[in-house]
Amino acid sequence: MKTKQGFNIQDICGVKIIVAEGIQNIDFSKIISVNDTAAFLWTEAQRGDFTEQSLTDALVKEYDVTPETAAKDVHELVQQWSDNGLILP
Repeated sequence: MKTKQGFNIQDICGVKIIVAEGIQNIDFSKIISVNDTAAFLWTEAQRGDFTEQSLTDALVKEYDVTPETAAKDVHELVQQWSDNGLILP
């Protein structure tokens, strides 16, 4: 998978959001508030091709979380990204 081009993390008044940038992505329904962990994972995903496993590994390495919990959380987050059109297969 990979992130769709033009969606980036912005910090607006202390709130991190994934926002569409560029004329091809003008759709204000695609402004998504994220917590620090989701922002970390989005940044990891933007490095290039990713899998749920690669994001799970990054989450376990960065945070004090079990692999099982990380895998569940990553799966749910990736599903949200997919449902909102933020990633490509």
